[in-house]
Amino acid sequence: MSDYDVFLSDCPARTALDLVADTWSVVVVYGLGRGPHRYSELHARIGGISKKMLTQTLRKLERNRLIERRVLATAPAGAEYRLTPLGRSLLGPVTVLAGWAEQHAEELAGDDD
Repeated sequence: MSDYDVFLSDCPARTALDLVADTWSVVVVYGLGRGPHRYSELHARIGGISKKMLTQTLRKLERNRLIERRVLATAPAGAEYRLTPLGRSLLGPVTVLAGWAEQHAEELAGDDD
């Protein structure tokens, strides 16, 4: 067991959780779990995400070494995104979380009344 305490604001583990615990990061990592995708493919696949938010999310994940961007030698120029080994290590927990969300979607979407 580690000496990390995620309840402390300066805990490195909490910083890591903050990085990946937003909706779009989880969805992008999950989406890239089946292999590399171009930006346009991700945007078409992920319903409800704006182009600006997708760009910000991809940049954040790349900056934190969870994904990598590879420029393609195509005309017009293109790029694809793929999980890094670190990103692939996150895929297991993200897949479990997605499965849990799918299993309990109806319960969680219940009326607030």
